[in-house]
Amino acid sequence: MQDKNDFWLRLDNAAKIYPAIKDRELTAVFRVGVQLKERIKARSLLKAVHSIEERFPYYKVKLKAGFFWYYLEPEDQPVIVMADQGLPCRAFGKEELMFRVLVKENTISVEFSHILTDGTGALEFLKTLLLAYLEQCGLQPPAGLPFLHPGASPLAEEHEDAYNRYFKKIDIRPPRIPKAFHIPFRLRKVPRLDVLTAIIPTADIIKQAKAQGVSLTEYLVAVYLYSLQQVYEQQTPLRKRAARKILRIEVPVNLRRMFPSRTMRNFSLYVMPGIDLRLGHYSFEEIVKTVFHQMQLETESKLIRKMISRNVGGEKNPFVRRVPLFIKSFILSRLYTLGTRQYSGVVTNLGKIDLGPEINRMIDLFLFIPPPPNDILKVNCAVAGFDNKLALTFANVTSSKALERQFFTFLTAQGIPVRIVKQYKPDAHEHL
Repeated sequence: MQDKNDFWLRLDNAAKIYPAIKDRELTAVFRVGVQLKERIKARSLLKAVHSIEERFPYYKVKLKAGFFWYYLEPEDQPVIVMADQGLPCRAFGKEELMFRVLVKENTISVEFSHILTDGTGALEFLKTLLLAYLEQCGLQPPAGLPFLHPGASPLAEEHEDAYNRYFKKIDIRPPRIPKAFHIPFRLRKVPRLDVLTAIIPTADIIKQAKAQGVSLTEYLVAVYLYSLQQVYEQQTPLRKRAARKILRIEVPVNLRRMFPSRTMRNFSLYVMPGIDLRLGHYSFEEIVKTVFHQMQLETESKLIRKMISRNVGGEKNPFVRRVPLFIKSFILSRLYTLGTRQYSGVVTNLGKIDLGPEINRMIDLFLFIPPPPNDILKVNCAVAGFDNKLALTFANVTSSKALERQFFTFLTAQGIPVRIVKQYKPDAHEHL
């Protein structure tokens, strides 16, 4: 690791868009949390946080604006442990670090700006914090656990821009993607974010997915598309005529599984399976089949490499590099809006989390809350699995829960129990 005084980072390819679009509502902040079976010991957690601060120097940074690009500069202020109060995924102030640690009763949560990392990076940080906390509580977890050890020195590869590492120029023009359907519900008053989490038995939903011959993620995407179709079909004839007929779901893909990297920064891209309602009503079985084949095709490594080439190639363009930052920011904000118009929802799956039997027995649940959606998308969804509990969270900025209701109604009709366990509601008097 280089000297701390000389340590600074360019934003990775995925991070570059967020400084241009983030604000008090569209925060680009997400949360990963772990719920233990016993109440958190505050003093032990404080010591644990302090013990791992230097383990992640690439997170102890502030966002700075250069003439051409934003960059990350080291920041010596300590990481503060905060009480988990109010809404999740709040914006970070200019003088704050871009991640925070929160505690409430038996739950430890970390919130990160997407400028720093993705869900995988945040989960790895939380796992290391959990290990340090258990050690502060006098427990000695067995060796060989899937953790970045609190006492280890950070590797240079942990802060690499893996997009650049795997960039290879490919001269293929990207296809034009028609605009997608978006739910028609009115936005809530500021602060808009409303978060709803439900717990589903993993074994039950996996059974249904296997019966359809698909993965859990593919099954959830199919349910989301089916629910969106229901929302579309319940509109008035006039609204249906005016609405767009393409339904698409953006599904982030963890590229570390395809392209080896230990990076703790962003390293994910997305695929967008969907259906075209101009062809008529789709049965659930038809949607499952469509999603399966589209995701199998779009996650093929050559197509992912093409996407990396397109995204990274843009920032390497000599003309783009010489454009001043304020112009780049305007263009990026426009591109973000145009990009959001291409999909109807997001399903991001953190996967099944397994920390080994010694630590698993102390944990009740993992939670994953996605960043607040913008006023075009309006709703998004994040999933985390642990043991036999799948935590499924919707972040919604509208006044309607019709989409979530359709989603959970479908699952219960398939014999899958759904239990609502946690709901954050906006407080009109809360200052964000």
